[in-house]
Amino acid sequence: MKTIATIMRASLLAATLVLAGCASFSADSGMGAVQGLAGAPIGKEVIAIRSEEDALAARSLIDTLLAKPLTADSAVQIALLNNRDLQAAYNQLGISEAQMVQASLPPNPTFSIERIAGAGSVEIEARAIAGILSLLTLPARAQIAADRFRQAQLQAADTTLRVATDARRAYFRAVAARSLAGFLVQSQSAAEAATQLSRELGESGTMTKLDQARNQVFFAELTAQLAQARQLASTERERLIRTMGLWGPDTEFRLPASLPRLPGRPSAQPDIEREAVARRLDLQIARMEVLALARSADLTNATRLISVLELAGIRKKVTSDEGTERERGFELELQIPIFDLGTTRVRQAEETYMQAVNRLTAKAVNIRSEAREAYGTYRAAYDIARHYQREVLPLRKIISDETLLRYNAMQIDVFTLLTEARQRIASTTSAIEAERAFWLAAANLGAAVLGGGAAAAEGATPGATMAAAEAGGGH
Repeated sequence: MKTIATIMRASLLAATLVLAGCASFSADSGMGAVQGLAGAPIGKEVIAIRSEEDALAARSLIDTLLAKPLTADSAVQIALLNNRDLQAAYNQLGISEAQMVQASLPPNPTFSIERIAGAGSVEIEARAIAGILSLLTLPARAQIAADRFRQAQLQAADTTLRVATDARRAYFRAVAARSLAGFLVQSQSAAEAATQLSRELGESGTMTKLDQARNQVFFAELTAQLAQARQLASTERERLIRTMGLWGPDTEFRLPASLPRLPGRPSAQPDIEREAVARRLDLQIARMEVLALARSADLTNATRLISVLELAGIRKKVTSDEGTERERGFELELQIPIFDLGTTRVRQAEETYMQAVNRLTAKAVNIRSEAREAYGTYRAAYDIARHYQREVLPLRKIISDETLLRYNAMQIDVFTLLTEARQRIASTTSAIEAERAFWLAAANLGAAVLGGGAAAAEGATPGATMAAAEAGGGH
């Protein structure tokens, strides 16, 4: 009896000591780390809305931002406050913290009582069962849960950066589409006037029917391009609205008529590979995965031979006509490793760990390549956009002015004037697309360094409307 009492007291003492080291819920549910990892680098406020006060504060800031013409930064801030998918990611962080706290608690003991009556006797048996193995491995399991919670914080921060990057990309796409549609509206007005002029010349007999048709098809094609541009502007605006999580009157925000001016010089990042490897959150998530799996492998190896170890204290009372008998004892349940020596679990843990190591190595290699690619795209996009601003568009303006002077002096016909107009429209459309590509490349560059989405090559790909405009301008 003394032995079982000693064991039970030791178990209770161990449980008490473990409880002293149990994890508890943090005041911010882990959001402080998310703000430091994601909010601080991009200069934005990150809030997990968990109360009415949080919702009111977020709503007030959103209203302030929507009252002014939208900028890329304000679109990102609104998305971080109002995107419900992002808030769901923060809820997942709270779930992970609850799992960490639960994993740090010792297992509850199990009590059972049994009463059997018959043949003039009544037998009552009570058991108190404690999982000794679970108690002994609790510190290791709690550390693994803490690693998983840290990993969840990194994932929440990575999701935050992804939403921010998506909002920034959506903003530049929407503004570029609006800018292109506005430019085509102006071009269509000029083309309509030229078409009307050619029609009048045709009626007076000074222009052939073939030339009239050539001039009119320019206006017709430009009308089709404008319809495509307007449809694209509407689509891109809706994408921006979805990213920011807006609906109702909030969707009536104002966008600027054109993209921001290009910076005076491109950003120089000679150590972009090192910076990306040091800061990319998805790489840090992979590192935490390797660390957690290493701890899990150690725990599996330590418990390979014993997977079940339970101690039960037993009290038994038998009442019969002959009197009452009381018995006490204990039961130790232990799984004997005869057939399964834990080799399979150890092998599985080792292979899982090595799988994570290989994936971490591959990710590090890919991140270096993605960083180089993103910066190369960024620099090329800047040079192209700057070339259009400094060379192509000024030359196009000179050509347009000189062509108009010669037309007014009756040195060239209206067909030549319209041909130059087509080329000018194509050049201006290409310039808008080049600016769009630069700003998308800048957003992708940030994602390639910090995380939140692989750098996409979409910034260098002309849109459908752009391609249509170029095709139309080449006629």
